[in-house]
Amino acid sequence: MTSYLMSLQPEKMSGTIKQQLDSITPALQEMRLRKEERVNQFRAVQGQIQKISAEIAGQSEYDDSITNVKVNENDLSLKKLEEYQNELQRLHNEKNNRLQQVEKYIAAVHNLSATLGMESSMIITKVHPSLNELCGISKNISDGILAKLNSTVESLQEEKQKRLEKLHQLGKALKNLWSLMDTSYGDRYLFSHVIDQLSVSSAEVSDPGSLTLDIIQQAEAEVKRLDQLKASKMKELFLKKQNELEEICNKSHMEIPSRSEMENILNLINTGEIDYAELLMSIDEQISRAKEEASSRKSIMEKVEKWILARDEERWLQEYSMDENRYSVSRGAHRNLRRAERARVTVNKIPALVDSLMAKTKSWEEERRKVFLYDEVPLLAMLEEYNLSRQEREEEKQRQRMKKVQSQVVVEQENFTTSRPSTSNRRLSNKSLNGGFGNASPLNRRLSLSIQQLGSNGKSSVALGTSFIKEGKKEQGKRIFPRPNFTSQLRDETASVVSTFSGPLSP
Repeated sequence: MTSYLMSLQPEKMSGTIKQQLDSITPALQEMRLRKEERVNQFRAVQGQIQKISAEIAGQSEYDDSITNVKVNENDLSLKKLEEYQNELQRLHNEKNNRLQQVEKYIAAVHNLSATLGMESSMIITKVHPSLNELCGISKNISDGILAKLNSTVESLQEEKQKRLEKLHQLGKALKNLWSLMDTSYGDRYLFSHVIDQLSVSSAEVSDPGSLTLDIIQQAEAEVKRLDQLKASKMKELFLKKQNELEEICNKSHMEIPSRSEMENILNLINTGEIDYAELLMSIDEQISRAKEEASSRKSIMEKVEKWILARDEERWLQEYSMDENRYSVSRGAHRNLRRAERARVTVNKIPALVDSLMAKTKSWEEERRKVFLYDEVPLLAMLEEYNLSRQEREEEKQRQRMKKVQSQVVVEQENFTTSRPSTSNRRLSNKSLNGGFGNASPLNRRLSLSIQQLGSNGKSSVALGTSFIKEGKKEQGKRIFPRPNFTSQLRDETASVVSTFSGPLSP
């Protein structure tokens, strides 16, 4: 292009001036057209730059006419044009980024508004009317609008977090109240959507209408209603749990909390001066401890029940043994006889049962470091007292048996002496009696034991005593005419009798 212009210089051209002008006129026209085209390119690029810059600057009204663009015609080089084009491209990229940010903010506003139950279009229009698609104008993407959108989104997120925390508080209050008052599943289901929000964070809540003011107000109303019912229901619930605790204690014969303490708690419930949650937590802990202790006492209580039943059978057997008509042929006597046989077996097992029970109780007390109480009485003391009383009863039975046998022996001796008319014979008999029975006192004691044992087996103790007296008479008669080995024979017979009736004692 430059070389072409140089060739058109007048000093290098021939001909007249007019001819020279006519020869360069087409080139000048072409140059003017190319300049005008280059200026229009600059104007278009600069116009786009001014327009986008105005949009970014937030100018709501901008004259789109490119005639207002001033182009520096002193520099229309391609390098300058390229610089303007690069600037335009940068502004285009910035505009697109801002539009994306605006769309992102608008989408966030829509989602948050739907979750909170708000009208998103009103919120967006309040930020700037151009952001509402219904307005039909280009969106304002200025820094101010982006800042307002960001602030709006943050405000909605804070409101969302605030409502979620409120709903969490209401949900926890509902769960506590439901637990306190044993609310039915149907009543709980109405507010299940509130309880479902307890385990989620703010970022996880996105369902439309999940955090509306209506839901929060309904939950608040339900909490308020349950609070009003709590005092009356709490008293009923406390009495129910108290009965549960007493039932556990009664079943295991454990100590029951004092009535005065329970009455004081009821008074506090009536006045509302007590934390119901702590109260129920406390009584639940007592119930848990009572169940655990009842479980630890189970094996001991089973043996205690067996011991009590055995004692009842022991008392019945004592009364039965004192009944003089127990061997009559009356109706039902055979059943009593069979029961007596079973009772003797049970009674014979009592000592071993008591020993085992005492060992288990001592082990329990050492492990727990406390006294095992049975209906507020130490169980070991009860068992020791029973052993002592049983020993005393046995000793008393032995004394009564001895007295009975001795009285029978005296009666038989008197009958024997009065039945002999001869004086010499009476003397001889008295001498024989003094020699025979005087040396047989150990034998009499053994006989008394055997008689009593036989008596428990259904034989007449009087008849048995008489038979042994007759044996004694025979021995006295034999002593008048002593025979060899008499002493050893009497010892063998006595041992035979004792061994025959040396079975277990019965009451």
